[in-house]
Amino acid sequence: MENCIFCRIIAGEIPSATIYEDEDFKVILDISPAAKGHALILPKQHYANLYELPEELCGKVMKLAKRLAAHMTEKLSCDGFNLVQNNGEVAGQTVFHFHLHLIPRYKDGDNRDLLTWNQLSYQDGETDQLVGLLRL
Repeated sequence: MENCIFCRIIAGEIPSATIYEDEDFKVILDISPAAKGHALILPKQHYANLYELPEELCGKVMKLAKRLAAHMTEKLSCDGFNLVQNNGEVAGQTVFHFHLHLIPRYKDGDNRDLLTWNQLSYQDGETDQLVGLLRL
């Protein structure tokens, strides 16, 4: 995808701070990090979002995320970790090339409340209705 910034980074047209690369993925530091060490796992093939990502790559991306999170936790001495993946503009996706955020978290960090939301509650019967709708 010639207009996709992540495709251009993967192709080497735009420089990046690469921390890992294999035949399927390139992992770069985010240029606007939420915390020190914030990285992005990018598949080398263009997939707009999770819905387009082949199941085989879904498994590979999570295995890689686990490996990197453990490595980054050790090297950065962070206190926790977020894995964030957004699908669609309303969900916060701004670059429409699948990517998984690896965000180290620090007890004394400025962004401790990065991933919070207002908790809702279900009305009577609504839980059962959703289970019926969503059960695979």
